[in-house]
Amino acid sequence: MPWPVLVFDIETIPDMAGWRRLNPNDAALSDAQVHAQWQTERVAEGKSDFMPLYLQRILCISCVFRNAEGLRVHSFVDRDGHSEAKVVQTFFQAIEKHAPQLVSWNGSGFDLPVLHYRGLMHGVVADKYWDLGDDDREFKWNNYISRYHMRHLDLMDLLAKYTPKNNAPMDALAKLCGFPGKLGMDGSQVYAQFQAGHTEDIRRYCETDVMNTYLLYCRFQKMRGGFTEAEYEQEIAFVQDELGNLAPQEPHWQEYLQAWT
Repeated sequence: MPWPVLVFDIETIPDMAGWRRLNPNDAALSDAQVHAQWQTERVAEGKSDFMPLYLQRILCISCVFRNAEGLRVHSFVDRDGHSEAKVVQTFFQAIEKHAPQLVSWNGSGFDLPVLHYRGLMHGVVADKYWDLGDDDREFKWNNYISRYHMRHLDLMDLLAKYTPKNNAPMDALAKLCGFPGKLGMDGSQVYAQFQAGHTEDIRRYCETDVMNTYLLYCRFQKMRGGFTEAEYEQEIAFVQDELGNLAPQEPHWQEYLQAWT
């Protein structure tokens, strides 16, 4: 296995402050009013009511970090509404420190473009991530940016043979592989949960999503020969043990383990 591995997933909410900056006539309206107006207009036009990626504010980045020393689940969360810059910078600092293989599900289509836009807006520094071989020659042939390189592995994109019509939802594929899949909510419910003050529930949901992605990555490694059958079974048992250790402090892992077939 190519340790270290950093599997990541983000949860976002509409950037209403950014919307007002671009649409000053809406300054007197509440966030809920502006968002409802946006949704109504988009639906009436037969368009998606999901705000564009540059108007997605990052609320949470959840990670599974696996190296030779063990496995860690950690989330960077903007709990006060003013920490998005720190959340994004901390994520890129982890890449700077460890130069891991990044793994995602639809990271190229959503998570990374959002991180790019928000990083640009906040003045984030991410030297290693953007290296295309100028600083490290190895990155010329295997970097985080190129679609067909493995330093960032978008599992959804690769398994679909880089053909969007073939894309599969992570929840469905996880369940088909015998993993728990999504628990508690889905992405369409995140903003409502945020408005209700349930940030920690969103964080827990994001963590279970990223764990599903790690398990799918392990299954992929077995398929491609990165794991032998015995190594794969050992890793799955290791993950279950680690989650069992986390369950007393974080009950969502107990629920996750109970849903594991």
